[in-house]
Amino acid sequence: EVQLVESGGGLVQAGGSLRLSCAASGFTFDDYAIGWFRQAPGKEREGVSCISSSDGSTYYADSVKGRFTISSDNAKNTVYLQMNRLKPEDTAVYYCAATPLSGRFYTKPADYSYWGQGTQVTVSS
Repeated sequence: EVQLVESGGGLVQAGGSLRLSCAASGFTFDDYAIGWFRQAPGKEREGVSCISSSDGSTYYADSVKGRFTISSDNAKNTVYLQMNRLKPEDTAVYYCAATPLSGRFYTKPADYSYWGQGTQVTVSS
């Protein structure tokens, strides 16, 4: 059974930091790219960052570039999203997802096959 389990969300003040984790199981981790998405109330789900499990290459949305860092521990089948200098506009439910597609970075939710249940991140001003 494929599972993606996020953890690490919470309430933090603006300027603070959180680290999200995404633990994957049930599929060959190295064959997939893992993406982080977020969805704020009333807004569409948007791609935040993704990482290729095979070569470690990364992508960031412009809105988080320089503040968020994605990393992967292939021995633990876990992907992390370190979020620094958080802003109130980062408030959303954060999801991790897995895609077998390769060759470029995929940032649309429809490109991803497996999803976690999400973890809430709330940044207060």
